[in-house]
Amino acid sequence: MSVLEDNIAKLDGYLQRFRENGIANRISGQDSIGSAGVFQTLSPVDKSVICDVAEGSAEDIDRAAKAAAEAFPAWRDMPALERKRILIRVAEGIEARAEEIALCECWDTGQAFKFMSKAALRGAENFRYFADQVVQARDGQLLQSPTLMNVTTRKPIGPVGVITPWNTPFMLSTWKIAPALAAGCTVVHKPAEASPLTARLLVEIAEDAGLPPGVLNTVNGFGETAGKALCEHPDIKAIAFVGESRTGSMIIKQGAETLKRNHLELGGKNPVIVFEDADLERALDAVIFMIYSINGERCTSSSRLLIQDSIRTEFEAKLVERVNNIKVGHPLDPKTEIGPLISREHFEKVTSYFDIAAQDGATTAAGGAALGDEGYFVKPTLFTNARNDMRIAQEEIFGPVLTSIPFETEEDALRLANDTAYGLTGYLWTNDLTRALRFTDALEAGMIWVNSENVRHLPTPFGGVKASGIGRDGGDWSFDFYMEQKHIGFATGAHKITRLGAL
Repeated sequence: MSVLEDNIAKLDGYLQRFRENGIANRISGQDSIGSAGVFQTLSPVDKSVICDVAEGSAEDIDRAAKAAAEAFPAWRDMPALERKRILIRVAEGIEARAEEIALCECWDTGQAFKFMSKAALRGAENFRYFADQVVQARDGQLLQSPTLMNVTTRKPIGPVGVITPWNTPFMLSTWKIAPALAAGCTVVHKPAEASPLTARLLVEIAEDAGLPPGVLNTVNGFGETAGKALCEHPDIKAIAFVGESRTGSMIIKQGAETLKRNHLELGGKNPVIVFEDADLERALDAVIFMIYSINGERCTSSSRLLIQDSIRTEFEAKLVERVNNIKVGHPLDPKTEIGPLISREHFEKVTSYFDIAAQDGATTAAGGAALGDEGYFVKPTLFTNARNDMRIAQEEIFGPVLTSIPFETEEDALRLANDTAYGLTGYLWTNDLTRALRFTDALEAGMIWVNSENVRHLPTPFGGVKASGIGRDGGDWSFDFYMEQKHIGFATGAHKITRLGAL
């Protein structure tokens, strides 16, 4: 039996219970049918039905929000070391079920096992990291003044809503939920309707680890119903969202009436800038990895290549050769580098840019076509001879599609890099240190890597500027979002108080 056949057989065993019972909402530790009925989740690999999923509505969100509000005081007041132990057990449970998580995620999303085999371990790392921060999460500062001893502390904000996307759903769910729980918040989680499987696994693992009922609740459903109700609910004090910029704008509007705090991790049209003095072989590897891994379906992908004109011809020739060699195939095959796109809707969006590129006058140097007719597969695509004002250079395609744009000078490169509505990440390749310092200071992006692909370090801030989001994740920045700052001033003497109305 091949590794692919073995993975398919294991997946069949993991999916059997979902086929029989579907996926229920999970509210206050109990399974709950969806008040709006059920919907079906499909595999993008062959368009087959995976299972029925409970469709939540405002009624289900209300029950989940009230459950989170009821569970909040006890979870907030639980001793820090006890909460830490629970979160570590969650990490251990994730590691124990890593294979199940990875295989289910591949089938549900189309992501390649090559990358998803590590997703569960990254999720466990998120829980371990924030578990280690629990004890000091509420620590503050002592700020002395002439008349007061000023003390600050942090308190969890309350029940929060977490809305996660479909591209790497398990890892991103843990990235939001772990710090919320570590801070002492309770959570209502609405996963993306296109990828509900591993959200169910996460809540099971958390409860098995001893998480009390109501601390983590999961309601499946659609953004315009369940998501909207979550953003509007008065018991939910904050919304953490990962997704496209247009949806982020809607979330702000929906939460305005109840003055929701929002953290929005949104889209990107991220530049990777390669100068002629760079290590070109390493730059080539990084350019390819950051757009063609994860099916190109990630917000930090380097979808715009800004290449210095003096090296463009040689670099693009190597790029074409490598792109044409990328293996597209069944996501459970460990050799596969790109699997199918998530859904028919997204497949049609991505493939529409093949015609748009031609209409705008760009050259399709590689790919530019669908692949087969069984699932939602596309060939990895490279557009050359492009300008920065083309739609393929300005709009987030969110697929394995790279647009190459030439530049001559550093000033040209900076202008092109900043000429977009987005500002999530940037990648700079140069061996000129002074240029790197100068360029990164002027580049409009929340995160920048120099001579590197995206290598995450959990204590560092993660987030963007402009249309790419509001707020930061990571390290103490996550706690700043999920907690309220409190200041107490203690008088250190009998200082003079202005007397009003005294004779």
